[in-house]
Amino acid sequence: MMKRKILLGALSALPLLLAANTPAPEYDIVIRNGRVLDGAGNPWVSADVAVKDGRVAKVGRISGRGAREIDATGRYVAPGFIDMMDQSGRVLLKNGLAENKLRMGVTTVIAGEGGPPAEAAEIPAHFRTLEQQGISVNYGTYYSATQARVKVMGDGAGSPTAAQLDAMGREVRIAMENGAFGITSALIYPPSSFQTTSDLVTLAKVAAQCDGFYATHMRDESEGLVKAVEEAIEIGEKGGVKVEIFHLKAGYAPGWGKLMPQAVATINAARARGVDVAADLYPYTAGGTGLEVIAPSWVWADGVQKGIERLRDPKLRERMKKEVAAGSMPGWSNLVHASGGFANVRLANGFSEKYKPYHGKSLAEIGKALNRDPADVAWDILLEGLPNRSVALYFMMSEQDIETALKQPWVSIGSDAAASEKFGEMDALGLPHPRAYGTFPRIIAEYVKRRPILSLEDAVRKMTGWPAQRMGLSDRGLIRDGMRADIVVFDLGKLDDVANWENPMAAPTGVETVIVNGVVTLADGKHSGAKAGAVLRHGCGAAAKP
Repeated sequence: MMKRKILLGALSALPLLLAANTPAPEYDIVIRNGRVLDGAGNPWVSADVAVKDGRVAKVGRISGRGAREIDATGRYVAPGFIDMMDQSGRVLLKNGLAENKLRMGVTTVIAGEGGPPAEAAEIPAHFRTLEQQGISVNYGTYYSATQARVKVMGDGAGSPTAAQLDAMGREVRIAMENGAFGITSALIYPPSSFQTTSDLVTLAKVAAQCDGFYATHMRDESEGLVKAVEEAIEIGEKGGVKVEIFHLKAGYAPGWGKLMPQAVATINAARARGVDVAADLYPYTAGGTGLEVIAPSWVWADGVQKGIERLRDPKLRERMKKEVAAGSMPGWSNLVHASGGFANVRLANGFSEKYKPYHGKSLAEIGKALNRDPADVAWDILLEGLPNRSVALYFMMSEQDIETALKQPWVSIGSDAAASEKFGEMDALGLPHPRAYGTFPRIIAEYVKRRPILSLEDAVRKMTGWPAQRMGLSDRGLIRDGMRADIVVFDLGKLDDVANWENPMAAPTGVETVIVNGVVTLADGKHSGAKAGAVLRHGCGAAAKP
């Protein structure tokens, strides 16, 4: 009996003895047997990837064990995708999980078309809040030249005095010193549209002192596309800054097949003479924005409140309707005209129970149903939805032009969408557009798998190595020893964007694992709850990029 007890005791201690003699894991994570795409456009290689202390420790055949082992047999292993045109600055303060971004394989977002949700001097506090609360993706932001303008001279039209322009420049300098990547403009929207080329050159020169960008939603993306591209290049050339053209598109049906090649040629000519200009795009034929763009810019010349009063004036509406019917005018890009009429403008979100039944219907259809002029319908919905911004989908692009732009080596990918506060619901902009859930998987599913427009290696380069290089993120965007471990593992056969116009919040398929700064944040397609994202600071060399 005693011998039996001794034997049982020895056997029960055996696992502890074996564990004591087993060496500790050499790595935090080892991804095994994957097809590794390095992000630089090179063909994939069969390799393992080891991660330790938030960085890629080794790529190759790895004998050492990982505390976590991931079998990537038959899967592709790539750097995490970089969203070059993100809108998540505000929502990350409410919910840092950014699950719709992660489900697309996105690990880094560059936000700030309208600037951060903070004044220039308060950007450090904004960053600290995000760091304290935690975010699941890496986040960087631009500062908007319009923020500086509004702070100095309000939201109306008019030219700044020399003193006012100097004051705007000081705001830009503060923002750059506090970590902004550059300045932005959104010249289709008042009050940004009231800024002149000269004003923007002056502010760009300030950003240039910190090696910053001038990133722009151009003044015209329709009939005047080429002139708008030329203006962006002029600002970059005279201001001494890099130029990023947001969501490059040829949104003008009569110009399909003509305007985009001309715009591409203009950019290539500028690059040939040394202007650092490039662009990003989202792969959809409809843009999404507010109904306020249907009103001519003069409506907003004295600020938002005066503009709302004008929209309520029946006599002024008659003038406005005539101008909508006439097409674009100086200082105003008419998106109804660019879309080919109200039949191609669909109500996406009216923020009103009254108009909810008409979501997904064109303004022409809604006008017919209500026996109202479609322009009146647009402005009625806008007023009814206040203080929210009612939005529509403007079908104004062609697949041919998307393909032309996508083939350019200097084009990267930007969703123009925000993270969703709650996964499966609209993004924080309140815009049910499939780009919020499908942009990055669609690049591969549509333009690599369904149509041979891009190679897989180049598609991944456009979403990883190229944008990282573009933004100066020297330790991200590639799977190489010492790089930050932002990694996505996907099943190419299953990869699909899924989200469409009828079901815009559908989750993509095929993205299985997402690692952010060495932490598994998406596992088996599900958010782990981890918040390992970092705030990325550009600045004037004073603030390092984590």
